[in-house]
Amino acid sequence: MVFSRAGFLREDCSPSLTALGQFLERAAPGRVSAAFELARMSRWRIGGPADFLVEPATVAELQGVMAVIGDAGVPHVVIGDTSNLLFDDSGVRGVVVRIARALSHIMFTADGQVRAGAGAWVPGFVRTVIQHGLSGCVHAIGIPGTLGGLVVMNGGSQRRGIGENVLTVLVLMENGHLATLSQADCEFGYRRSVLQRSGAIVLEVTFQFTPADARALRREAIGIMQDRRRKFPKQFPNCGSVFVSDPAMYATVGPPGRAIEDAGLKGLKIGDAQISPLHGNFIVNLGHARSADVLALIHEARERVHQRTGFYMDCEVRHVSPDGSVVPAHLRDWSTQREGFA
Repeated sequence: MVFSRAGFLREDCSPSLTALGQFLERAAPGRVSAAFELARMSRWRIGGPADFLVEPATVAELQGVMAVIGDAGVPHVVIGDTSNLLFDDSGVRGVVVRIARALSHIMFTADGQVRAGAGAWVPGFVRTVIQHGLSGCVHAIGIPGTLGGLVVMNGGSQRRGIGENVLTVLVLMENGHLATLSQADCEFGYRRSVLQRSGAIVLEVTFQFTPADARALRREAIGIMQDRRRKFPKQFPNCGSVFVSDPAMYATVGPPGRAIEDAGLKGLKIGDAQISPLHGNFIVNLGHARSADVLALIHEARERVHQRTGFYMDCEVRHVSPDGSVVPAHLRDWSTQREGFA
C-alpha cells in the first residue's frame, strides 16, 4: 500500500495515521508508540509530540520500518540518544525512528579490533574497552549518547574525535541496502563526517584500538570525569556543548565557552532557557523552556561573539523541525519566535 504525503499531514486524517501505525507495527511488533511526547526523551526536556516513535530491535526490523516510511512518503527522522538534538515545540508530524539499546552489542578480537552496535551507550562502551586494556577512546568517556551518533558527529573531547580509531562503518543506505564504508569514505573532520549529510543510518562500527595498561586508562578516565563534573552544569536539563570549537577561533580567541563568557552572556535568559552561569557553551532548561527560546539564545550568542571577535560560532546542536529535517541549530529561522530577555 502506498500512502500520500498530503494524506498523512491532514489534521483530520486519523484513518491514514491508523493505517501507517498498523504497517509500522507489522514491521516492528511491539515497538511502536503513537503520539509520543519528544520532551520525555529529550535531554533538554523540550519538544512536542511525534505521530509515531519506533524503536526497531534488529536490522531487519529497521529495514522494514524504513521501507514502510519510504512507501508512505511520510516525514521522518532517525535518532540515537538525542544528546545533540533540539526538538521543535511542534514535535514531528511523521515518524521518529530511534536506534535503541537492542542494537548495542560489543565484540572484541585478539588484535585490538572492536565491533559495536550503533545503539551502544558511549560511556558504557568506553568503560568496556578500558576493561579490555585498549587505548584510543578514553577521551569520549563523559559524552552522553549512542555510539552511532558519536561516529556521525566524530565526537570526542580534548580536541580529539572518535573517527581516529574507526576502521569501517556498516550503514543502511536510503535505498534499503547495506553498505560498508571505510574510514576514508566517512571523510572525518573536526566534529563532522560525510555521514551527517549522506542519509545513511549507522548500524555497526569496527574500531582499531591499541593495547595499554587498563589501570592507567581507568585513572585517565576518572580524571576526565572529575574535570567534567567540575566544569559542566548538571542541575538542569541540557544537551552538552551547543557550539562547535572552530580551530581558527580557538587559536586566537579560545573555545566557545570562553568567548561567550568574555561577551558577558553567562546567565542570560530568554523564557526559561538560560546560558549556564557555570559554563558559557551550555544552554540549560530552567523548567519550561521552548525550542524557540533556545534558538533565540543561540542567535544572540552568535551575534554578540561575532561583534567582539569577528568569528561566527556554528552549532554542534541540531534542530529537528516538524517535517523531520535536521540542520545545525544556528541555521534555523528564529526571527518570528523571539520574545525578549528576562
